[in-house]
Amino acid sequence: MMRLHKVYHRLTLLSLSPSSPPPPPPLTSSLSLFTSVRTPGHLRTHHSKRFKSICTMTSRFPNLVPLNSIAAENVGGRSNDSVSSASTEDEALAGKYQLPPPEIKNIVDAPPLPALSFSPQRDKILFLKRRSLPPLAELARPEEKLAGMRIDGKCNTRSRMSFYTGIGIHQLMPDGILGPEREIHGYPDGAKINFVTWSLDGRHLAFSIRFDEEDNSSSKLRVWVANVETGQARPLFQSPNVYLNAVFDTFVWVDNSTLLVCAIPSSRGDLPKKPLVPSGPKIQSNEQKNVIQVRTFQDLLKDEYDEDLFDYYATSQLVLASLDGTTKEIGNPAVYTSMDPSPDQKYLLVSSIHRPYSFTVPCGRFPKKVEVWTTDGKFVREVCDLPLAEDIPIAISSVRKGMRNINWRADKPSTLYWAETQDGGDAKVEVSPRDIIYTQPAEPLEGEQPEILHKLDLRYGGISWCDDSLALVYESWYKTRRTRTWVISPCSKDVSPRILFDRSSEDVYSDPGSPMLRRTPAGTYVIAKIKKENDEGTYILLNGSGATSEGNIPFLDLFDINAGSKERIWESEKEKYYETVVSLMSDYEEGDLLLDRLKLLTSKESKTENTQYSIKKWPEKKVCQITNFPHPYPQLASLQKEMIKYQRNDGVQLTATLYLPPGYDPSKDGPLPCLFWSYPGEFKSKDAAGQVRGSPNEFAGIGPTSALLWLARRFAILSGPTIPIIGEGDKEANDRYVEQLVASAEAAVEEVIRRGVAHPNKIAVGGHSYGAFMTANLLAHAPHLFCCGIARSGAYNRTLTPFGFQNEDRTLWEATGTYVEMSPFMSANKIKKPILLIHGEEDNNSGTLTMQSDRFFNALKGHGALCRLVILPFESHGYAARESILHVLWETDRWLQKHCVSNSSDASAELDACKDEVSKGVTDSDNQAVVASGGGGPELADFEHEGFYSLPRSLL
Repeated sequence: MMRLHKVYHRLTLLSLSPSSPPPPPPLTSSLSLFTSVRTPGHLRTHHSKRFKSICTMTSRFPNLVPLNSIAAENVGGRSNDSVSSASTEDEALAGKYQLPPPEIKNIVDAPPLPALSFSPQRDKILFLKRRSLPPLAELARPEEKLAGMRIDGKCNTRSRMSFYTGIGIHQLMPDGILGPEREIHGYPDGAKINFVTWSLDGRHLAFSIRFDEEDNSSSKLRVWVANVETGQARPLFQSPNVYLNAVFDTFVWVDNSTLLVCAIPSSRGDLPKKPLVPSGPKIQSNEQKNVIQVRTFQDLLKDEYDEDLFDYYATSQLVLASLDGTTKEIGNPAVYTSMDPSPDQKYLLVSSIHRPYSFTVPCGRFPKKVEVWTTDGKFVREVCDLPLAEDIPIAISSVRKGMRNINWRADKPSTLYWAETQDGGDAKVEVSPRDIIYTQPAEPLEGEQPEILHKLDLRYGGISWCDDSLALVYESWYKTRRTRTWVISPCSKDVSPRILFDRSSEDVYSDPGSPMLRRTPAGTYVIAKIKKENDEGTYILLNGSGATSEGNIPFLDLFDINAGSKERIWESEKEKYYETVVSLMSDYEEGDLLLDRLKLLTSKESKTENTQYSIKKWPEKKVCQITNFPHPYPQLASLQKEMIKYQRNDGVQLTATLYLPPGYDPSKDGPLPCLFWSYPGEFKSKDAAGQVRGSPNEFAGIGPTSALLWLARRFAILSGPTIPIIGEGDKEANDRYVEQLVASAEAAVEEVIRRGVAHPNKIAVGGHSYGAFMTANLLAHAPHLFCCGIARSGAYNRTLTPFGFQNEDRTLWEATGTYVEMSPFMSANKIKKPILLIHGEEDNNSGTLTMQSDRFFNALKGHGALCRLVILPFESHGYAARESILHVLWETDRWLQKHCVSNSSDASAELDACKDEVSKGVTDSDNQAVVASGGGGPELADFEHEGFYSLPRSLL
């Protein structure tokens, strides 16, 4: 078997048929931002929008991750010499980029593994070569911030777009062995490759390439195609002046020999010039007294010049381009956001946005037009023209008015379906039904009205199509966490819809799994029907994570859709390994799939063995491993991992993953310094909050900024200790946020001390984003637990996010007390332990403006707190550049060594002081808890346990 050189901790699988549609997620946002439609650089499949309509969530498999940012080696003339190791403390604090210790740096600098993609026929695998972390010079390139997006104007794409460096093809032999690699060739050296796409018949690839230019900018993108058998690549367009516009959609295979391309219009003139003197003031008005509440969106349009600039970059000309070199422009230039061929290749579903634009919301809410064209560009009809949507309520589960989620039926040649809200999009309006699903042919007969397919009382969450007799419809409601799955017969009106599953989305133990999907010859994905020998039943495969009180044990059930009975035909081995079913590999065959001929792609890993992939064949369930990746960080190959359980003082069961360094023995080595790294979550019930999520046998993946890197520095790592914030019934979870946050942290700290693995005086706390918010709150309200904190890219003053944050959908004026009490900015005077704040200077995440860290640091400094603020130039919410990431690790390690490893304070003495203060009946304003009153105003609440939160018994 060919051995693949493993160079990164996770395998990225792209362009597989989705194993199953996820259960409908809680509708956590009413927004439809184009910024989240597709991560730049992703490999795409034909009819990818149908894929996305089914798979709207991150992969259900924790060992598979989307390709968010492809790492880069030093390019553009910048070498490692730009990063220096600190020789003295003064030099280290002088503002230059620093390197972390070698034991951390060596793990981060390991080059990444190629992304993989299977052909439509499942007989070939692409190996898409990637680079390691990109240099800061790439992030420093100019970008335009327009309508909620960031655009690289030089190459007319989203900025900071990752890329592949090469494409290799391997034949997957019948026995599962990979054939020798055949490189795609013919394009110039140094090309940056994006948007790799298989044709329907698997005979060709399409992709874009661009180059670095002398001024450290990137060239515009050109579309190339390659013959899979020969590996020869060539430009799609004979003219060298046809460039791809990759701001929104890029290109799609219309048939096996024709691509529809979003091109930069040849008639586009010069870049709009910004007036030196404005023609007047910038004015926004609400003289109609409309109620418009929006989150703190960033990078919005600011004036007429921005509108012109947005049009300049986002406007495309659609071009049909054949492999034989013929081209044809179709339609007029417009801001096209998506184009989706019908399964029968006769029609196009074309979406575009148009003026009037908005200075208040991102482009995902701009006026939107959806039309049907023939594939040769003739206009058929307008499906809808939705107005500007500035007024979507902030209540979770609120949506845009009018038609939404317009797609082609995956099981029909050219039939559209969509949902329409009946509550005006407002989740606070009580109405039945709440959503109606409609369906209609691409070209309806004159007078033919849309047909009602199904009515829903919760919010529509998607459809998994199978055939005329079977489809599954999903609905959910965030406030109650209720989720339901309906069985419908799309073309049999005499068959009544029925509920298949009705459960809480929080109750992972009751999750029955999701139906596995198969790829059709048209490139769409439908529910796979399974046929048993001598059995006329209707069976599907349910692929589940198998959550249990002992951790996840993934399974595959053969489910009788009519009888409701199921047979477990596969389950992960649970003693040592964690296995998952990734995808069907026998779905290219026509007709129902025979159970005895089932073929699956599976993954397998353990605590110490990284993920490997195999083909599993029925009926013998024979396994043929197709990868053999070496350990990505052998220096930590023998790390110790345990999923631990403990209890909060209110009886809620909590879990965490405890990691210990290789060779560590608590009985011989004593307690270690410990890093507590977490992220709170909201729940509606104590039972659901206490359920175990994840598996003790999963491989420990270590990313570039992971807390697990400090295993190499002999730390104990308490990773992901559950911090449930519970609001049962009509109660709002955040009204008791601080109380539950502290109680959860106390329980975790008590447990690691009880086990003898963590030194009571040397426990640090850290987190990113909402985890940074958690960190600051714990240092303010539980100073007895932690010696120091690391807070990355957080929001600390909730009055700066007055129209909701995270899953809080009440406004500041509706829940003033809650906003104030939850804000660590308001408790800056209480923070006495060292805190390190890190933030990207160009953070574009809603709510976490860089200003949050600036102002929090000033508040801390104004009260004499020991604090440090690090602002990373050009970085956004997550950090990307090698210089930035290595410096963040250096800062974090320095902080931990100085304020955790070397901490000599006595935790017991601190706790005694706390108890003494409590016994004196402290009543000053610094120790008064603020809670929300029914009228929205703050009121003083009594302290729990006479003035202080309960303390860990082991520390008293």
